[in-house]
Amino acid sequence: MKLTDPVSSIPLVGPSYQKKLAKLEIHTVSDLLLHVPNRYLDFSKTSKIKDVRAGEAITISGVVNSIVNQTTKKGRRMQIGQIEDETGKITVLWFNQPFLVRALYPGTTISLSGKLSWFAGRPALVSPEFEITKKGTPTTHTGNITGVYSETSGLSSKWLRSRVKMVLKSTDLSKLEFLPGEILKKHNLVKVDKALLDIHFPKSEKDSERALKRLAFNELLFLHIDSITKKKKWQKTTPSYKIKAKVNEIEEFKKSLPFKLTKSQILVIDEILADFKKSYPMNRLLQGDVGSGKTVVAALASYLIFKNGYKTVFMAPTQILAKQHFNSLNELFKNFGIKVELVTSGSKKAVSKLSDVLIGTHALIHRSVDMSKVGLVVIDEQHKFGVEQRSHLLKNNVSPHVLTMTATPIPRTIALTLYNDLELSILKEIPKGRQIVTTWLVPPKKRNGAHSWIDSEITKKGSQAFIICPLIDESEAETFKDVKSVIVEYEKLKNVFKSKNVGLLHGRMKEAEKHEVLQKFKDRSIDILVSTPVVEVGIDIPNATMMVIEDAKRFGLAQLHQLRGRVGRGKKKSYCILFSDKKTERLLAMTKTHSGFELSELDLKLRGPGEVFGLKQSGFRELKIASWTDTKLIKQTSVVAKEVLNNPLRGEKNWFKNKE
Repeated sequence: MKLTDPVSSIPLVGPSYQKKLAKLEIHTVSDLLLHVPNRYLDFSKTSKIKDVRAGEAITISGVVNSIVNQTTKKGRRMQIGQIEDETGKITVLWFNQPFLVRALYPGTTISLSGKLSWFAGRPALVSPEFEITKKGTPTTHTGNITGVYSETSGLSSKWLRSRVKMVLKSTDLSKLEFLPGEILKKHNLVKVDKALLDIHFPKSEKDSERALKRLAFNELLFLHIDSITKKKKWQKTTPSYKIKAKVNEIEEFKKSLPFKLTKSQILVIDEILADFKKSYPMNRLLQGDVGSGKTVVAALASYLIFKNGYKTVFMAPTQILAKQHFNSLNELFKNFGIKVELVTSGSKKAVSKLSDVLIGTHALIHRSVDMSKVGLVVIDEQHKFGVEQRSHLLKNNVSPHVLTMTATPIPRTIALTLYNDLELSILKEIPKGRQIVTTWLVPPKKRNGAHSWIDSEITKKGSQAFIICPLIDESEAETFKDVKSVIVEYEKLKNVFKSKNVGLLHGRMKEAEKHEVLQKFKDRSIDILVSTPVVEVGIDIPNATMMVIEDAKRFGLAQLHQLRGRVGRGKKKSYCILFSDKKTERLLAMTKTHSGFELSELDLKLRGPGEVFGLKQSGFRELKIASWTDTKLIKQTSVVAKEVLNNPLRGEKNWFKNKE
């Protein structure tokens, strides 16, 4: 069996199981082997029945004496059996598994592992792992250190364990090693074949730890190799047009601004100018905190493109953000005769050939815009654009300059790893005049007082408020349950704020409906906007001074910070209210820290990498085996990646490569 084979090549894996495995992102034999346990149960201690003690995790072997189905008073089906060995008998219980009565008939030899508890005043094993045994055949699920896997409906750890064992037995793992011996020795790594065996069936805790380190090393190594390879490929690309930047033109643009650029902005502009002089196109990621002035930097780059006689295309992830960029750039370019055009799904006429800056979503731009005269592409919110979408820019190894931007605060180590194929620029300062949003953590007992204060602020100062309800499901897309939840909250809040106009916004509304609601909010005909986190990125309502977040503990710090960034965009004093029944270190940090980068680092430390980016809060690739908190291993593999690129890897390496 080859590791690149589809899972359907594994015995007993038919179309039904194939679909279930796909839910766990398992499509090939290698995907199955790299679906590693997330924890282990130590059932290595074997005991005779007379020696068992309550509370111990143990394994016993014996013969089924009896087993029957019973129904409890509450209607649950229960299977009660009795197992005996030469030293005594013990009761065993399972729930809702009536088929066991047929499978474990009296006289069957069985091995059971679990924690001993009590039933009807007697010691008993409740819902233990078990397997029918034969003399001379080693056990798979009992009597060992046993891996517990991420599961899905119809796929238990036991089923996955059995298939993994089958694959390991029928695959020649000896040919999989691709790293030279000196690298293995230098970094204290076990060989790949041993790592795959020990991660699933370790003999000791140390075995599983060493196996995990090796497989994590592989994952990070190929992530670095992929990035470096992409970067080298990009450096062989030719720019669509050479861009010359004149000092007097740059100064002219700077003087037109109603504010002074920060040191960070000036530094990034210098980096962009240096990119324009290179033999290959710019491919730079501009990472900036909420309100740090990324759009102004992109505008100056677009201005220089205009001065050279070419066009700029702005790609936004949503039509709402595209409209916002259109308004911002029109204001910045009003003194220069630069024609800005918004490409929308409702546009009846063709895109004008006289436009200098075109703005729209990626889908509309690719469909509507002739890219032949485009010198610069600006992509907003980098992670929302897939590889295929970015590949549209590259034609015959020629590409316009590309500037991608994100307001999502990403810890530096992770940004340098995820975006190693891009040059990275960071805006660290907030422009003068941008206010700090006062943040309060409010317990349930003060909710009514907070609502009264919000009502008062709207009445006295004409302010507006966002009230954000969390997603129920941990997924990027809003579900019907989430919508139902926000609608219920919306109805409640209409009764709380009876004298105010309360609006509703969620991701399952049609684009036109969202536009209408946001326009009403912007026009101040809505006082309070109740929403799911669809407002997280980029929506700009200067008169909104209050961001209220329900059940704040459900959000990551980076997401809370971005939501907070929706207020404080005008001249009025602004506030963020975090409703929570718990006063956690994370939420207290929000009241003290206003840097998105500091908060993202803290979130990584406190909650771990899986929850910082989430399923899915931000769409970033999640590591399958390695951890973003392991900065030491990330740095080690970065160095090794550069070494192995100059010395071709050996062995069957392709099976492990990261998939986009």
